[in-house]
Amino acid sequence: MTSIWWIRRDFRLSDNPALVAAAALGAVVPVFIFDDTVADLGAAPKWRMGLGLAHLIARIEALGGRVVLRSGAASEVLLQLADELGAEGVYWNRLYDKAAIARDTAVKSALKTAGIQAQSSNGHLCFEPWTVETKTGGYYKVYTPFWNTVRARSVADLLPAPDVIWPQDWPKSEALVDWQMGGKMQRGAAVVLPHCHIGEAAALARLDAFIERHVEAYKAKRDFPAEPVCSGLSENLTYGEISPRRIWHAGWHAMEAGAAGAEHFLKELVWREFAYHLLYREPDLAHRNHREGWDEFDWRGENDDAEAWRRGRTGVRFVDAAMREMYVTGVMHNRARMIVASFLTKHLLTDWRIGRAWFEDSLIDWDPAANAMGWQWVAGCGPDAAPYFRVFNPDGQAEKFDADGAYLRAWIAEGEAEPSETALSYFAAVPKSWGLSHQDRYPEPIIGLKEGRVRALAAYARLKP
Repeated sequence: MTSIWWIRRDFRLSDNPALVAAAALGAVVPVFIFDDTVADLGAAPKWRMGLGLAHLIARIEALGGRVVLRSGAASEVLLQLADELGAEGVYWNRLYDKAAIARDTAVKSALKTAGIQAQSSNGHLCFEPWTVETKTGGYYKVYTPFWNTVRARSVADLLPAPDVIWPQDWPKSEALVDWQMGGKMQRGAAVVLPHCHIGEAAALARLDAFIERHVEAYKAKRDFPAEPVCSGLSENLTYGEISPRRIWHAGWHAMEAGAAGAEHFLKELVWREFAYHLLYREPDLAHRNHREGWDEFDWRGENDDAEAWRRGRTGVRFVDAAMREMYVTGVMHNRARMIVASFLTKHLLTDWRIGRAWFEDSLIDWDPAANAMGWQWVAGCGPDAAPYFRVFNPDGQAEKFDADGAYLRAWIAEGEAEPSETALSYFAAVPKSWGLSHQDRYPEPIIGLKEGRVRALAAYARLKP
C-alpha cells in the first residue's frame, strides 16, 4: 500500500502523527504543495518556510527518500498524485486558521468522493480547540480559566520517528528554487540568515539548552530583552520543526524537578494554545475587532507616523530598537512586541491591523493566531485585552527592563562612537532606497510620550469600551 504524507507546517520526523499513520500502512510519498496559503505568505515567513522545507528535503533524501513538490490547488494536486501513485490514503496534520480549514475540508471531501482515505491528525497543538470548553459549553475568552482547565489535563506521549519505506518509483517533482520563496527578502535575507535556527535538530538543541541553562531564571528575567533567557522556539514551532507536546513535556519535567521558571514557561506555551482556541472560534480574528463597539473607534489609517514606526525611525529609542531587531533577526523580544504595538495603536492611534500586517510580513516566527490575538490584546479590542487605559511608556519600560541600555545599544547605531555589529546590520538589511546611514543624526521623537498618552486616553474615553 502506498500513502501520501502531505507536509504543511510539520517539518519534522519525530512526534509526527500524520507521518506515523502513513508509515504504518506501507510506502510513504512525502508531498509539499505550493498553493494559495503559501503564495500569500509575507516576505519573511515565506522565505523562512522555504529554508525549513529545503532542510527537510535534504534530511529525507539522506534517508533514501524524496519530497515531491507540486504547485496548484491542494485538492487537484492530491487527487492527481494519488492517481499517479495508486495511493490509497492521504495523511496530514491539522491547521486551524480559516483558509486552511476551508482548503482541508474541500480536500477531504474530494478524496473521499474518489474512494481515497483522508485522515488528519493533531500535530500542531497540545489541546485542540473543540476539546476545551467552559462549563456551559462555550469557549474561553479569558486566558486564566483556560490555563486552569488545560493545566489539569494530560498531554499525549511523544511518538518516535517511524521507520519509513519509500516507493521504488517516484512521480515528477517541481524544483524548490523555481518557487522563489525568498524573492521578496532582497538583501535582508543575508542579514537575517545567521540568526535563523533551521530544522528539527536545531530545534531540539534549542529546547535542551533552554531547559539546561535558562528555565530556572525564565520567570524572573523573561521581560528583560537583553537577557538571553527565552527559548527562541517560536521560530521552530511556526514550521513544526518541533512539536508543542515535546516542549510541554520538557517544561513539565523541569517544573516537577523544581525549576522556578518552568510553570511560567508552560503558561507561555499555553498562551499560543489559547490564541488558536480563539482563532478557531473566531475565524476573522486577524481582521475584525473581537470586542463589540470597537468598530466605531476612530483609528488612523496609513500615515507618515506609521511609516516611521515601520522603519524604526520614530525617535523613541526602545520602539526603534525593537523594530530594528526584527529587521536584523526576523524576530522580536516579546516585551518589545508589546511596547511597539502599544506605541503604534495608542500613542499614534493607528489601526492595529496595520501593525499586524507588518509583523505578518517581517517575522520569521509569524503565527496567524498569536499575531492576531497579540495585536488585539495590546490595542484593547481583543479577548482578555489589556485595559484601554494601559499605555506603555517606552522610556519607562526601558528604565525598568533595560536599565543599563544594553538592548538599546545592541540595535541603535546613531550617536555611538563604536556601534555594535547588530546595530550596523540594520543599515545593511533595509532597502537602499531609504538612504540611511549609521552616521545619520538620530531622529527627534515624532510625538511626545506624555502628549501621545493624553491623546490616546481621550480617544479611548470617547469610545467608552
